Amino acid sequence: MFRILFKKEECYHEKITPDIDSAYCPDCGQYIENQWFLSRCACCGIKQKTIVLKEKISTETNFCRNCGNNSFIVEKINKINFIDINYAIVIMKVVDNKNISFTQSWVDTGSVYQQRLLTDTNLK
Repeated sequence: MFRILFKKEECYHEKITPDIDSAYCPDCGQYIENQWFLSRCACCGIKQKTIVLKEKISTETNFCRNCGNNSFIVEKINKINFIDINYAIVIMKVVDNKNISFTQSWVDTGSVYQQRLLTDTNLK
């Protein structure tokens, strides 16, 4: 009963479509990156249909339909093409962007700007 009342709301990022590489989720505000994975047979290299089973990337079948081998290689794909779309799976990963830092500079156009190089003595 308490699980129903105090259920943790988890965002499934349904508004992030698989055709984009990354974006901010409009529902929760987190930065989401789409990652594509494809599984191949370790013996013959034929593509297998990839699924997520118990939070682990796996294949739909236990054995290769071409050679009968039961070991597979999971590879990450940078860009998906239309041929691999039936075999690959997309996983939406939350990217932690707390460590992003940047430097800005600007020039006040109302005043006279004199260019000069900064040296160690100028910084102290």
